[in-house]
Amino acid sequence: MFNNPFSTKVFTTTWMQHFQAGSPIFTFLSLKGIDFYKHSLLPVYINVGRNMTKGMLYSIDNDKIDNEIRNKVFLIYDVPVHSETTDSFRGKKLKRERIKQYPGFLLNLESYEDYNDYMLQTFSKNSRYKLNKYKKRLESCFDIRYKMYHGKMEVEEYQLVFEYFEALLKKRFLQKQITNNNLESKEWNFYKEATYPMILQKDAALFVIYNGKTPIAVTLNYIQSNTLIDAITVFDIDYEKFHLGSVNIMKLIEWTLDNKLRAFDFSKGYYEYKKRWTNLEYHFEYHLIYDGNSPLATFLAWNIKNYFKLKQFLREKDINTKFHTLTFLLKSKKAVKVEKSKFSFSPLEKESGLEHYKDISKNSEDWEQFRTMISEFLYLNNESEKDLSIKQLSNHKCNFVFIGKNHSVLLTILEQ
Repeated sequence: MFNNPFSTKVFTTTWMQHFQAGSPIFTFLSLKGIDFYKHSLLPVYINVGRNMTKGMLYSIDNDKIDNEIRNKVFLIYDVPVHSETTDSFRGKKLKRERIKQYPGFLLNLESYEDYNDYMLQTFSKNSRYKLNKYKKRLESCFDIRYKMYHGKMEVEEYQLVFEYFEALLKKRFLQKQITNNNLESKEWNFYKEATYPMILQKDAALFVIYNGKTPIAVTLNYIQSNTLIDAITVFDIDYEKFHLGSVNIMKLIEWTLDNKLRAFDFSKGYYEYKKRWTNLEYHFEYHLIYDGNSPLATFLAWNIKNYFKLKQFLREKDINTKFHTLTFLLKSKKAVKVEKSKFSFSPLEKESGLEHYKDISKNSEDWEQFRTMISEFLYLNNESEKDLSIKQLSNHKCNFVFIGKNHSVLLTILEQ
């Protein structure tokens, strides 16, 4: 039987507490590996977790299915087509509809000896040089540390990481001006409560890239049958110039191979970067299993199928993106779009007169307000943040001096 983190007791009971409080969980001997809750009015049973899973796996016991399915409809979200789900339906009354939904992307790693072998076989010499350069430049400019939390994590550290995780997601989607379902209070509270015990049980993992003690990239992963699944990823947009997203992927693939897992799954949703890093494109399906002899079950299944087909049609027309943009505008009337500060660097011809400048402490909030400018300066000059000092011209809010080990510049923040 397959190991599915989305069918564990922690995941299912926590999800029910947040989304179906007070409702019972139903299990059926004929549908193994999956739990259900019942629609409040109709004989429709929906998998616990709905579309918040990254792949539901199940098998069917044909000897029991005819009795258990009588007058019922079962809706199972997000079944990956490459899964071990059985296709041997022999029930006399059983009907199944498979409704194509999101694309998925998976990196099968079974043919690679290690991370270096993967890079060698996947990317050209020029691409490997660029990717390694991104990583080396990031590590030379900042105090970078990589940490995968899997099986052990102090609760205080978990709380801190999740605070940064949420803040980075809000910052990212404020910049994009679209809503993100993960940040809805019910969803986020579920993830926050469920993830920690799942980490301890090795059903989930948090990968964090730190600059010093500050998380600058966080990925929530699940472990499913020797596969690492990327569920939610975010990185600090102030480090965008350092290709932090690519570095994050490289380290995740390296960890997957080092830990003898067979695949790294980028899961639901199309993004161009997923095609570059993966070698298997698949899609998710919604499965409808129902009593074909029941007029009511057949009618309900027909309506559910066409509802999801319509949603997929609209998704393929990119209506969902427009919808998320609209909902952002409606929900966030007071939100101010994250605008990149406009600034310019100019050569510092001489360092005389610096007595008129005051130091900005690295431990202050003022320092963090320069994060975009710091990244730009360090990247352009291959300097390290540990060698950087920032000074502000007394009684002037727009003029500053950046002094590195080998380069110094005058920073002028331009009026918006």
